[in-house]
Amino acid sequence: MKKKLQGFVMIGALFSLLGVILTFSSVSLGSSMADSWLASRGGADTAYYHLMVKSYINAFLVAGGIMLVFGLMLTSLAAFKLMNIMEG
Repeated sequence: MKKKLQGFVMIGALFSLLGVILTFSSVSLGSSMADSWLASRGGADTAYYHLMVKSYINAFLVAGGIMLVFGLMLTSLAAFKLMNIMEG
């Protein structure tokens, strides 16, 4: 049981780290995805390109936020349960 909970703590920490990375690099990732979209299309209106950049950035922000919250919840709940096992 203790090994499983330690595994959950590690997985939660990994999700948290990945969420932080996605959140802080969302601008560069979103811009590169929009550039790739523009290259595959061959060109687009400036306003439409700007909309795509904002959409990709928001997508990475949301994904990073979800992963961060999930990782923090998983880590904190597993750590709390692990502390209860250690005390008892």
